[in-house]
Amino acid sequence: MNDTLRKVPEISLLSYINGDSADQIKFVDQLMYGLKEYGFIILNEHSVDQAKVDEAYKMVKEFFALPIDTKNKYAGVMGGQRGYTPFGMEHAKGNPNPDLKEFWHVGRELAATSQYKGVYPENVWPSEVTKFQQAFSDLYSSMDNTANILLEAIGRGLDLPKSFFADMINDGNSILRTIHYPPTKGQDTANSIRAAAHEDINLITMLVGATASGLQLLDRDGTWLDVDSKPGQLVVDSGDMMSRLTNEVLPATTHRVINPDNDGSERYSMPFFVHPHSKAELNCLESCIGAGKKYEDITAGDFLNQRLREIGLL
Repeated sequence: MNDTLRKVPEISLLSYINGDSADQIKFVDQLMYGLKEYGFIILNEHSVDQAKVDEAYKMVKEFFALPIDTKNKYAGVMGGQRGYTPFGMEHAKGNPNPDLKEFWHVGRELAATSQYKGVYPENVWPSEVTKFQQAFSDLYSSMDNTANILLEAIGRGLDLPKSFFADMINDGNSILRTIHYPPTKGQDTANSIRAAAHEDINLITMLVGATASGLQLLDRDGTWLDVDSKPGQLVVDSGDMMSRLTNEVLPATTHRVINPDNDGSERYSMPFFVHPHSKAELNCLESCIGAGKKYEDITAGDFLNQRLREIGLL
């Protein structure tokens, strides 16, 4: 295969939001093709407010520049499900070598009446960065709204009822992760990279505006393909929960973040991991059973905890 011909498709979410029925059908077809063929698509035009992204990145850089002792005050919240996870704590499933990154998790702010109040951990906020909470609350809301639209389109591609995914992610345990990859100078780059090869746990992931390159997906022929995105674009991939639901009709694609050529450079990124609520059933869709189910039935909450243990966070 000539890998120069392989490129993650770029499509416009606004064509689905603002277009007529023909535009929407075209978008759904393009979306499903990209997720089936690559496991990834890139959105050129979307509904995430760029001003909110830019403000959040300012807060990210301010937080990660704090002393380690200060950052560690916010570590250890339910295995890192909220707040700070220190450098070198997480590793890919089946890989004992730690990733060269540190990160922060923001989750959903639940209403007091939600059945998941007390089930999901509460958010923690760094008092040293005064605008952090507002910036990430705003960005979370914008990403969450966009996720609902994308999942509606995926549901159409799978011939599901319109409310199928909306019901699944209502009060869902979605996570906005902000990641800092420090300079690799002096690190164990012989055994570790910024993010070792892995698949995401969740339904879909939406990545806004990473500050440097390095993201690669494992293509169908076994070669690594660069996922090049520009400022303002949104990179989307499907995760293990979607793969289980669809019996791998929409597979979770292996991807990684490789080390830079310049060991003095750093990288920031902000993926939004779209999760169902804990009681959602990840049972194979009837339309995707084909020759037989590849996975046993499991709830989203049980599957999440299983995977968190496998990557060293529980």
